[in-house]
Amino acid sequence: MKIIAALFLAFGLLFGFSAKVVKVSDGDTITVLTQNKESVKVRLYGIDAPETKQDFGKASKQYLSSLIAGKIVEVKSGGQDRYGRVLGTIYLGSTDINAKMVEDGYAWAFVKYSKIYTAQQLKAIKNKAGLWLQKDPQAPWDFRKAKKKHKER
Repeated sequence: MKIIAALFLAFGLLFGFSAKVVKVSDGDTITVLTQNKESVKVRLYGIDAPETKQDFGKASKQYLSSLIAGKIVEVKSGGQDRYGRVLGTIYLGSTDINAKMVEDGYAWAFVKYSKIYTAQQLKAIKNKAGLWLQKDPQAPWDFRKAKKKHKER
């Protein structure tokens, strides 16, 4: 029976599955509980949200929580990242939550890995939505790089 459950989970992770959002770690990472009671960490594909200690980091996490915490979502998987997290596009009904995070100004389109949300980012910039209200918002990848350089000193 465990083999069947493992195969079902693996198949679901490849193609998509429904699950309940049980934790929002930050603006681009959640934990879901599948129908088989498997806990799965999901990194929202194609976006990069501000780090928790970065400007708009807490706001990004809170916004994502307000959208999906405790709700049943559809996770369309796009593989795994180097940390073993599922790379997924999250849908609440027909709403692409990844796109909504970018369009509403709570995450960047992560163009290093995908250009899928660039139109939403341009709209957010034009509308000065969320983090785009700042004069010169710092991208999360630049924040991480600066933090890493600071640690090396």
